[in-house]
Amino acid sequence: MFKVYSPEEAQTTILKRRPIDDYEIPDSMQQKMSEFFGENLTPDQAVARIIIEVRTTGDEALKKWTLTLDGTTLTSFRISKEEIQASLNSISSELKEALQLSINRVRAFHQRQPMTSWMTNELGGTLGQLIRPINRVGLYIPAGSAPLPSSVIMSAVPAQVAGVKEIVLVAPPDRKIGKISPLILATAAMLGIVEVYSVGGAQAIAALAYGTESIKPVDKIFGPGNLFVTLAKKQVYGSVGIDNLAGPTETMVIADEFARPAWVAADLLAQAEHDLLASAILLTPSLKFAQQVGEEINRQTERLSRTEMIDSSLYSRGGAVITGNLDEAVELANTYGAEHLCLAVQDPWRWVEKITSAGGIFIGENSFEVLGDYIAGPSHVMPTGGSARFASPINVWDFIKIISLIGLDDQTVSQIAPAAAIIARAEGLDAHASAAEIRI
Repeated sequence: MFKVYSPEEAQTTILKRRPIDDYEIPDSMQQKMSEFFGENLTPDQAVARIIIEVRTTGDEALKKWTLTLDGTTLTSFRISKEEIQASLNSISSELKEALQLSINRVRAFHQRQPMTSWMTNELGGTLGQLIRPINRVGLYIPAGSAPLPSSVIMSAVPAQVAGVKEIVLVAPPDRKIGKISPLILATAAMLGIVEVYSVGGAQAIAALAYGTESIKPVDKIFGPGNLFVTLAKKQVYGSVGIDNLAGPTETMVIADEFARPAWVAADLLAQAEHDLLASAILLTPSLKFAQQVGEEINRQTERLSRTEMIDSSLYSRGGAVITGNLDEAVELANTYGAEHLCLAVQDPWRWVEKITSAGGIFIGENSFEVLGDYIAGPSHVMPTGGSARFASPINVWDFIKIISLIGLDDQTVSQIAPAAAIIARAEGLDAHASAAEIRI
């Protein structure tokens, strides 16, 4: 189940990146799509059809696709404030305390992020930048295989710290109960979020982007989802902002022979249980250690509930890569740009400065990824699919706009307008040049 690769083998298998719209879907899913649409469509084409229907028929399309895809008949989508508040009674006091601790730590972390407007008179007149929160944002909360209250916290708290006035939450209804999980609603209640809609999938993204009779459009959409949600975000971008195009979740562990095989195995298993496409990869210079981790994975899997998911994920997307040394492991990690990069090595801080691409660095065996998922402080919504090379985890800056402030005085205009005219004429833009010269 847990295979061992050389770096060369890994480059063409578990370390090989592919575009989000190039993922293969199971034959069973392709068959269902054919039944839904009456013809063979790619996931991208199917998403486009759903978006068009939502734009043209609004709530009727939401009802149709919620019934078709989620097996739930809904007459309305908005969850009442009373139901949101009442959901708090459905969770234990122990869980409520844990969620509150997570909220407090995530809020405290993001409140330390600098976010101030500024002005200067050193360049003549007044120049600067104004920081303004985005007015209305939509948070997509996945709930396909399990409700994720942690995703509510990790998306909503940075938005609240940034000062967003209207936070809209959408989540697919639970097939068993025909509505959003009370666990998600309870978390929304704890955060004071009152605008919640029971709708998921590509249809939810279309509703947030373009609006329907029931749902007012937002300015930017956040949150991970399945392939169809991600493709929908890609297609609506431009009409609305998006945070990123989330691919399958991934963890990469760099470990030496001094790490604990049982701990590393547990961390890899925690990632593999997410979904079939999750990546759980170990980089180590020790073949013996990799084999010990493989044995621990076999042993620990026997007592876990999502064994089928874990087996499939590790077989197709996971494994151990035996590197020549830790430097080569770090080089591979930087090229791969993992969502989560865990340093289970002696003196882990020594290697931090050498890491250039990762959504988050988990330093030492006590800083394991599960704590980052729930309670450490930074948002767990991190860049995937190699986008850590240029993207960042969700943070308060994602929920604000920077507005440039330009207030020049007469003296400065007379000094710099001639240069502006010269550049404009070099570009062949005479009207630009004249607008500058008329003020000289």
